[in-house]
Amino acid sequence: MDMEPLKVPASLESLGAVGRYVMSGATLAEIDRKRAYQLRLAVDEIVTNIIIHGYEEAGLQGDVELRMSVDDTSLRLVIEDTAIAFDPREVPEPAGLDDPLEDRAIGGLGVYLALRGADEFQYERVDNSNRNIFIVHRAPVPLDSA
Repeated sequence: MDMEPLKVPASLESLGAVGRYVMSGATLAEIDRKRAYQLRLAVDEIVTNIIIHGYEEAGLQGDVELRMSVDDTSLRLVIEDTAIAFDPREVPEPAGLDDPLEDRAIGGLGVYLALRGADEFQYERVDNSNRNIFIVHRAPVPLDSA
């Protein structure tokens, strides 16, 4: 089942609508609250990076479009934008993850955590668009033991 797409301006004011969209899809897919929240945080991080780094810092304006579908096995969320090309998988894993906070370098942790906010993460560059794809597997439906 496909949800109605959500297209929002690439501005930080759009993050509330993005969060609500993600949570409504997670509810539809019957994803548990903890995993739904992890997905929401992951999407928030990626969309924030798209807005700030992909559009604003590059002097561009545009939109971010989200599409979500749910089937028997998974929820699939696609984020598409026309900002500068950026593959989040190319961000190196932050060094010193076990170090005290005050000793860690700034940057990269948000993307690192975002890529782990779903069961699968994919990236595609299609024509002039970035496509970030999050997949969360649905828990199997228990069989009645009656």
